[in-house]
Amino acid sequence: MIILDKINPPKNEEGLSPIELTDETIKKRKEAVLRKMSQDGFDSIIIYADLEHGSNFEYLVGFLPRFEEALLVLHSNGKAFLALGNENLNKAEKARIKAEVIHIPHFSLPNQPMDTDKNIAELLKMTRVDKAKKIGLVGWKLFTSKIENNQFMYDIPHYIVSALQGIVSAKFTNATYMFIGENGVRTVNNANEFAHYEFGAALAGNCILNAIREIKEGVSEMEVASKLEMYGQRNSVVTIMSSGPRFVNANMYPGSNKIEKGDPISLTVGYKGGLQSRCGFAVNDERELPKGQEDYLEAVVKPYFNAVKTWLENIHVGMKGGELYDLIEKVLPKEKYGWSLCPGHLCADEEWLSSPIYANSNEVIRSGMLFQIDIIPSVKGYNGISCESGIFIANEQLRRDIQRDYPEIWKRILKRRSYMIEELGIQISEEILPTSVAIAYCQPFLLDKNRALKNV
Repeated sequence: MIILDKINPPKNEEGLSPIELTDETIKKRKEAVLRKMSQDGFDSIIIYADLEHGSNFEYLVGFLPRFEEALLVLHSNGKAFLALGNENLNKAEKARIKAEVIHIPHFSLPNQPMDTDKNIAELLKMTRVDKAKKIGLVGWKLFTSKIENNQFMYDIPHYIVSALQGIVSAKFTNATYMFIGENGVRTVNNANEFAHYEFGAALAGNCILNAIREIKEGVSEMEVASKLEMYGQRNSVVTIMSSGPRFVNANMYPGSNKIEKGDPISLTVGYKGGLQSRCGFAVNDERELPKGQEDYLEAVVKPYFNAVKTWLENIHVGMKGGELYDLIEKVLPKEKYGWSLCPGHLCADEEWLSSPIYANSNEVIRSGMLFQIDIIPSVKGYNGISCESGIFIANEQLRRDIQRDYPEIWKRILKRRSYMIEELGIQISEEILPTSVAIAYCQPFLLDKNRALKNV
């Protein structure tokens, strides 16, 4: 039974510190990509990047091109080329894999110097792609259309694709699936990768707890939002702090609007490795809910939290994504509760990587997957509710690796697990490693700092 009750709120975690990816991890990443290329007969792959769509590039190179564009060209023999704009040339020597650098000023910002006597096709030819017979183009979008040929849809700028078509006779195909599709190289993580991503996920947890504590009548959105930033880390999504109606005059960002009793509240913060999101009301109890939503707790909140509990208690290594989808459909029917996205997805450097959880999915949930529990009810006439957060799923060997190599992180994991089991009443298996102390902590009445949802 799900109840709203007095609960010991989670405490912020201390001692969080970034963990760098090791040279061994980067070596294994490159080897995994080369194996995929060999299996699928690719002579070369071309990986596109910009700031918003650069994680497949960053996976091997180690950095994003910030405000420029970039390409990584990787050949089946392991030879690599980095095609960079003006302001990323100084980072080439910092790349995590050895690569020859080709300067393509076309990738730079508007009106910057274009000091080259070659056109873009001639510059791209310097990466030796003209020798390949089969080329994979890697953007960021995993197209899954049922009426179009996804192999020949590319989310790389036309001027690049057009230039490539002018210099090569090779067959092109969309190869993004090698990275984020079923059994993609980026869909599972080792202990070092988990430790690398755990920092951002835990940071998001601390931020969301700080923001929840700040919610009071008369406090502005910007004041609350100031608690959703920490250590200057780059966010993986737009930070949200909204009170009252959202997107007024198309505005997406926290403003000077002050919280009033009865306001719907939305909060979101995300970093590499995980996101935290909360929805609820600026009220103390049911009596202060808006007219027509007096039964908000029973109509929306408790069924949602039961779905989160069900998700956490049933996901396991070897489970098919379609089985988990069906389970959520059973406890929180889509027709009644209006959710429309995948009930859970993978994350990594970006907030949404891909998802094995969809209708009729035969994709297998594997050890090493990093998940967001993303179930979004949308019931007509009611405000939403959310305690979106993340977990890492790990078999016994991977758990041993984490415990051995990262004992401080392991201590945090054990504390998080104890909190979920003892305080929230969610009976997770040993395979479930919470990535934040805030996971599943849900306060629908955000002026009440003492009560949260729990299972009894």
